[in-house]
Amino acid sequence: MTQALTRRPLLKLLIGTGLLGRRAHAGNQAIWATGNPSIDKPREIALKLLKPTAAQLERAWELHFGSTIFESYGFAPRCAPDAEALNAAIEEGASAAELSDLRETMSMSRHVDNPREREEFFAAFRAAGVTCIFQNTGEEGSDPMRLIKRLAHFTRATDGLQPALRKITGAKAIEALKARGEVGLCFTTNGVPLMQRWESVRDELRFIRIFHELGTRMMHVTYNRRNPLGDGAGEPHDGGLSDFGRAAIGEMNRVGVIVDTAHSGWKTAHDAAKASQRPMVASHTTCASLYKHFRGKPDETIKAICDTDGVVGICCIPRFLGGKGDITALLDHLDHLIKRFGARHAAIGCDVSYTSRFEKEERLKLRKGPAGSSDRWEHLWPRDDYVTTLEAEQSVAWTNWPMFTLGMIQRGHSDETIRQVLGGNMLRVLAANGSP
Repeated sequence: MTQALTRRPLLKLLIGTGLLGRRAHAGNQAIWATGNPSIDKPREIALKLLKPTAAQLERAWELHFGSTIFESYGFAPRCAPDAEALNAAIEEGASAAELSDLRETMSMSRHVDNPREREEFFAAFRAAGVTCIFQNTGEEGSDPMRLIKRLAHFTRATDGLQPALRKITGAKAIEALKARGEVGLCFTTNGVPLMQRWESVRDELRFIRIFHELGTRMMHVTYNRRNPLGDGAGEPHDGGLSDFGRAAIGEMNRVGVIVDTAHSGWKTAHDAAKASQRPMVASHTTCASLYKHFRGKPDETIKAICDTDGVVGICCIPRFLGGKGDITALLDHLDHLIKRFGARHAAIGCDVSYTSRFEKEERLKLRKGPAGSSDRWEHLWPRDDYVTTLEAEQSVAWTNWPMFTLGMIQRGHSDETIRQVLGGNMLRVLAANGSP
């Protein structure tokens, strides 16, 4: 699109499709406005931090909405709960676990049946300009039945909302989405599915292929905790990748599942990069050389990932970014990746989502139900003293994707570099792992 149209005709086309917001025609000062305060307020905060010129803003909108954007890891916009249905379940005596499952189902697929949530979902997608998300479709862990719950939610969403929302299993399909003006989800899961019968290595790993058949194209080697493959990012003693972990990576390479070490310990991630025969990733992390945090990755580990022809995605979690934790910190981490390791290896994996503006309205209607666990195993985090701010959280909101493009333009990166970061690099890695 960007090659076929000059700036003015392209902007006119984007305004016509609604991608630039309802008041885009009023001038550059409102090119970002959508009329939804949940989207526009975070944009106002980001703009105050970035202080762009009118020309920079116009160029950013042209480049962003003309590009294929493939988020390296994240979450589709989340729906508001149905308070009436949840209250009925509470009255019927639903357990804390049942209510948790019901809330999650509503958050991830209520837009299939609810017109208001459906419009909110696609409006957020349009505002972000994202073509496809590498969507987390598995709860943290390795139990196949635990992993399959979210896979079911997002299978329902992509089944129920097609053709506007599609399940994606290959790179060419993402390019086709962009051409048609549709959006998609490519499935990833927060763990390698393990039977935990431990009869043989081959038997233990066979669900990798089964989940691949269900559409999963990327898997975490570990989450925050230690598992049979290696040590997670939250372990105080990072012992690296196990022999079984090497076997698992071999099977992922064979089947065509991208190896993801975003939540792995530094040595575990480095070992995984040395073991992988295909491009692999740390899909949503930060650069520990800029801010030393256990969820970041040191340059040595980043280099090992890049040496696989892989990709490192920078997340939008202020606590992991360090400093002020705002959009300028995000851009600092992207700059470091691009300048030290090359534009070919950088991406953005926000690890945050847009939540329906109607969520609070529904939540206020909820009755008090049974309390669930507050000390879940995978959430055992090492403590830090970071204090976040509303400015930081809002400036890196998921719907601020066009602001990320604006920031890269202001940092002097070329259009080609920015297109690689926005999606080209992840498209390459997906294709190189057997999903062209």
